[in-house]
Amino acid sequence: MNKKRSLRTEIILRLSVPVIFFMAVETVLSYFTTLHYVDEAYDRWLLDSARSLMQEIKLIEGQAVVDLPPEALAIFKWDDLDKTYFNVISEERGLLAGDAFVPETLGSSQETEKPIYFNAIVNDESVRVVSIKVPLAYEATETIHIHVAETQKKRRVMMFDILMADLIPQLLLVIMAGFYLLRGVKRGLQPLHELADEIAQRSPQDLSPIPESHVFQEVHTLTDTINNLFNRLALAIAGQQRFISNAAHQLRTPLAGLKLQAERALREKDLAEMKPALEQIQVSADRMSHLITQLLVLAKSGPLEAGYQLKPLALCKLVKALAIDYAPLAIQHNMELVFEGPDNDIIIQGDEILLRELLGNLIDNAIKYGHESGVIVISVLIKPYPSLIVEDDGPGIPAAEQEKIFERFYRIPGSLGDGCGLGLAIVKEIAMLHQAQLNLGSSDQLGGGRFEVIFNGKPENMR
Repeated sequence: MNKKRSLRTEIILRLSVPVIFFMAVETVLSYFTTLHYVDEAYDRWLLDSARSLMQEIKLIEGQAVVDLPPEALAIFKWDDLDKTYFNVISEERGLLAGDAFVPETLGSSQETEKPIYFNAIVNDESVRVVSIKVPLAYEATETIHIHVAETQKKRRVMMFDILMADLIPQLLLVIMAGFYLLRGVKRGLQPLHELADEIAQRSPQDLSPIPESHVFQEVHTLTDTINNLFNRLALAIAGQQRFISNAAHQLRTPLAGLKLQAERALREKDLAEMKPALEQIQVSADRMSHLITQLLVLAKSGPLEAGYQLKPLALCKLVKALAIDYAPLAIQHNMELVFEGPDNDIIIQGDEILLRELLGNLIDNAIKYGHESGVIVISVLIKPYPSLIVEDDGPGIPAAEQEKIFERFYRIPGSLGDGCGLGLAIVKEIAMLHQAQLNLGSSDQLGGGRFEVIFNGKPENMR
C-alpha cells in the first residue's frame, strides 16, 4: 500500500533541502577561505622568525658562523601555545645550529631566496615549516638554508574562532527561518483544512457551490473543479429523478391496464368472452416489455461515459443485418425497406449492441409513422465522414417539434401508435456517447422525415 504523501512535509522538504545544501557549501567554502587567510597571516610571522635568524649569521673568512646567544634563543622559542623549532644548515658543512630533526628542503628546487612553505610531522605533531635561502656576500664559499617549524595550535584556535563567528549567526538564522517556515506552512495550509472540513460536514444532498472568499488564488482551480463537479452531479441527479418519475408514470399506465383486464377476465366465465380481455392483457404486456427494454438500453448506455472502450466495427455489415431483421415487420405493414451503401465495408469505433438499438429505433420509428405501403431507405455514406441515414415517406416532423422529440417520454401531440416517447431519446443518448452528430430534417428523396448520424472521424479502414 502506497504511503500517503503530506503536502506540508513536501513543502518543508523542498524548502529545507536547498537551505541545508547551500549552508553546507557555504561552510566548506568558509573553511577553505579561513584556512587560506590564517595560513597567510601565520606564515608571515613564521617568515619573520626565519629572517630574524638570518640577522644572526656572520661571515668570517668566507664561512658562515651562527652567533645566537641563549637569551635570544629563549626569546625566539618562547610561545604560550605552540612549539618552535629551527635549524641553520650549510649544504657543504651540514648542521650549523638548531634542531637536526627539523624537516628541510636541501637539494630541492629552491634556487632563489623566495621562501618555501610546507606541512610536516615533528614528534607526532603537525607543524608548518618555512625554508629560506640565506643571501651571503659573493666571497662566501658555501650555501646556507634556514628552516623554521612551528606547531599549528594557534592556527587551529583562530580557524575555530573565525568559523564559529561565521557559522553561529548563520545557524541561528536558519533555525529562526525554519521556525517561521513551519508556522508559515501551517498557517498557509489552514484554508485547505478548513475547506476539507467544510466539504466533509456537508450532507449528500448539499451540492451548492463552495464559497471561495477564504481560498487562496492557487486553490481556485481545485474549488472551481469541485464546483463544476457539484453542478454536473446536481444536473445528473435532477435528470435521474425526472427519469425515474417519468418511468414510474409510464409503467403505471400499462400495469393499471393489465390489472384491469385481468380482473375483467376473471369475472368472465365463458372463454370466448375472456378473449378480448386476454388480448388487451397481451397488448399491455407487450407495451410494458417494450418500455422496460428501452429503459434497460438507457441504463446500458451509461458506462460509456465512465471510460468504456469502443471497438472497431463494420458499419455496413451491421446495417445490412439489421435491415434483414426488420424486413418482416416492414412487409407486415406493406412497406418496402431499401438499403443503399458502398460495396466495401467501413470500419468505425463503436459498440455493436448500442448501435443496433440506435438503428432499430430509427427503423421502428419510420415503420410506425410512415405511410402504409410506403418506402423506407437506409443509406450508409463514406464521405466526408462515415454516415448513417434513415428516410421515410411519412408526414415528417414539424419544425416546432424537432427539438422536443429527443426528450425522454415526449410524444408529438396527436401522434398515432402506442409508443412511450423513449425511442428517439435513446437514439440521441447513443449518438452522444459515440461522439456522433445527429441531424434531423426532411427527406428530399421521399418527402418524409430524415435522420442522419455522422460519426466524427475518417473511417479507419475500408474492406
